[in-house]
Amino acid sequence: MKYIWIQLLLLSILYATPFTEAVEQYNKGKYSQALTAFKTLAKAGNVRAQYNVGMMYALGKGTTMHEREALKWYEKAAKQKHGISAYNLGQYYQAKGEKDPHAYTKAKYWYEKAIALKVGEAYNNLAILYIKGLGVPKDKHKAMELLAKAAALDNSIAQLNIGVLYAWDKEIVNDKMKAFENLKKSLSAGQSKASNYLDRLCKESAWVCKD
Repeated sequence: MKYIWIQLLLLSILYATPFTEAVEQYNKGKYSQALTAFKTLAKAGNVRAQYNVGMMYALGKGTTMHEREALKWYEKAAKQKHGISAYNLGQYYQAKGEKDPHAYTKAKYWYEKAIALKVGEAYNNLAILYIKGLGVPKDKHKAMELLAKAAALDNSIAQLNIGVLYAWDKEIVNDKMKAFENLKKSLSAGQSKASNYLDRLCKESAWVCKD
């Protein structure tokens, strides 16, 4: 989410439009005015405004938190090929799956839409559904394919997950070197959890960690 807003801030510096003026209002803490402005643009079909309206309803910025409204605007944006909106919908339904197993099917649908738009996090989250068999048949090999694609996009969480699977999973052909390489990349990208796994890997297979 932070990256999206940094991007919008840069746009607002370059030239003034109704959209960037709404961004400036948001950044000044004038959330109600920003929401009104974004909504006007969203109703006219502006995809970025639709996403921002959804986000503001989801966070309760300038309004009370309103789940249904957030989903409505995310979905409008997602149908216009806004990848982050599709990903947010996938996350929402994945979280709902704990109480409603059918929600996992919707999560899969939206993650696949986000994947088509190259959202790296969506590869990782869909892989988790396949690892656990949530809304899809349990399939760790399919999960590995998805994680590999996310890792290739420099997704550090996917690198962490694929490293763990290569190192210790009983259903995957272990490859300690690939495990080491992915865990190192994940750690370098800021995933501190990778450090513990690297320590364990180096204790169990010291040869992997030698320069």
